[in-house]
Amino acid sequence: MARRNQLVVPECRAALEQLKFEIAQELGIQLSQDGYYGNLLTREAGLIGGNITKRLVQIAEQQLGGRF
Repeated sequence: MARRNQLVVPECRAALEQLKFEIAQELGIQLSQDGYYGNLLTREAGLIGGNITKRLVQIAEQQLGGRF
């Protein structure tokens, strides 16, 4: 079974990691630097992921010049 969360552009991994930490900080959620998120609540993970998606959509709309 193929993993569904593979990056289409692997070179963007560092930018997505940075975005994850920025959004977590904005939400007041502490993420461990070692990559272990076992102490993260499901609600917190969902907040971070949802805000990442929202931010990526905003970036894409800006780059497309709001042609929607």
